[in-house]
Amino acid sequence: MDINTRQELFARLQAHNPHPTTELCYENTFQLLIAVILSAQATDISVNKATLPLFEFIKTPQQLLALGEESLKTYIKTIGLYNSKARHIMATCARLVTDYQGDVPHDRAALESLPGVGRKTANVILNTAFGQPTVAVDTHIFRVANRTGLATGKTVLAVEQGLLKNIPPEYLRHAHHWLILHGRYVCVARKPKCSQCVIADLCEFSEKTP
Repeated sequence: MDINTRQELFARLQAHNPHPTTELCYENTFQLLIAVILSAQATDISVNKATLPLFEFIKTPQQLLALGEESLKTYIKTIGLYNSKARHIMATCARLVTDYQGDVPHDRAALESLPGVGRKTANVILNTAFGQPTVAVDTHIFRVANRTGLATGKTVLAVEQGLLKNIPPEYLRHAHHWLILHGRYVCVARKPKCSQCVIADLCEFSEKTP
């Protein structure tokens, strides 16, 4: 995909959705971090259902530590892997309090040092909370990047590096959300909705689809 095609692709996504954002519900950066940790191998809808009552009174890591791990589990038990997630969340809260005065750090190394926080989670926080031009490659973005030809690769890291190289700089701030929403609702895994796609004529996959 050449640079002119990439420019046009993101111009259309921007026109279709000028102000993209996450579908996770949160009030502050700490709540976003907890929601993103919970979202691993889970849908945003299921996470929001679990966190809505929790976030009504849990706003800080100190409050979550006071709640305790077993009580946290009662709120998140509908989410896959909730036992290990609860353990990681409590350990992360302890680190935030002892090492960062209760604040969520805004650099990659510090974020990835937190229990339960990998590269994808760190990228979401850096982009969504702190406005950094990063791309968190999940299954949706991996699929869209490969199908369109925007950034092809066999690994998440390869696709991430390709996207950071190929996305025009002026679109990099919001590219993460444009691509994930496009993959979630249009370029779905089975029977992609090419007839409803605003970038179908720019897409290598669409050209191959009868």
